[in-house]
Amino acid sequence: MSELRWNPILEEWVVTATHRQERPHRPDDQCPFCPGSGKVPDQYDVYIYPNDFPSFSTPPPNPTIEGSDFYRVEKSFGQCDVVLYHPEHTKTLAELPLEHIRLLIGLWQRRFRELATRPEVNYVLIFENKGDVIGVTIPHPHGQIYAFPFIPPKVQKRIDSAEKHYKEKKECLFCHILSEEKKDGRRIVTQNGSWIAFVPFFARFPYEVHILPKTHVASIDALEKDQVIDLAQMLKTTLSKYDGLFGFSLPYMMLMYPAPTDGREYPHIHFSIEFLPLHRAKDKLKYLAGCETGAGTFINDVSAEEKARELREVAVSL
Repeated sequence: MSELRWNPILEEWVVTATHRQERPHRPDDQCPFCPGSGKVPDQYDVYIYPNDFPSFSTPPPNPTIEGSDFYRVEKSFGQCDVVLYHPEHTKTLAELPLEHIRLLIGLWQRRFRELATRPEVNYVLIFENKGDVIGVTIPHPHGQIYAFPFIPPKVQKRIDSAEKHYKEKKECLFCHILSEEKKDGRRIVTQNGSWIAFVPFFARFPYEVHILPKTHVASIDALEKDQVIDLAQMLKTTLSKYDGLFGFSLPYMMLMYPAPTDGREYPHIHFSIEFLPLHRAKDKLKYLAGCETGAGTFINDVSAEEKARELREVAVSL
């Protein structure tokens, strides 16, 4: 069962998907994403796997409860994909060769274009949850793509802020952020010809890193060939720095923020990728407790400048 239920307090949709309780938890001896499982091809490099426990689907099931004008209920139109990065069970994105990462970016681009054409899809979120502390149920290297029938609330807030800045300042909010970060320099972690990675001035997590194209691009499908080549290098460099930070493969959430796919024009949206690791030290986690979860106000225990310096000083070899 999967359905959308309206929260009248926050004015946002909540997905109720009870079948997701049946998801397998860390089946190392019978991983469905490994060749030979019978669920994926015996040979693949990167692969789109339809989620067995989707929050959104087309056609969606009928809601199990009848809504009202106040407690609204809708069908959960959309799509949930699993993106398999590599057939080897223990590989991570940081460990993939640059050519393989470029294959993965190409798959992200193609799938984004396909989903963006579907009339029921208003937003396509490409993301990865990595590591036990994030709650990953299958450790095989993979990410996900969710095609939403609405624009998610945090994404909408980003869009509204960017639109307000664009109207008032006649410039892209994210281009302005890039300008400020380049001018200061202390929070830049690494950069190449097309991309820049930095711990933002307003970081919510100690080792939060944002990666933005240096030129204004709205979505991943609009990246040119040289930008794809540079993005592969930027992802590998950033993630290798993460892994070199404490001497283990750092867990994180990766989120890609493109323009919506609802048919409107979004000249103020600048494609970005955000990495949110939960570690604040080698043996300490950043828990989202009352203030963060209940009030939505983050408290960062460290300075962005200090953590950017730590990441910048991690030597990597590609």
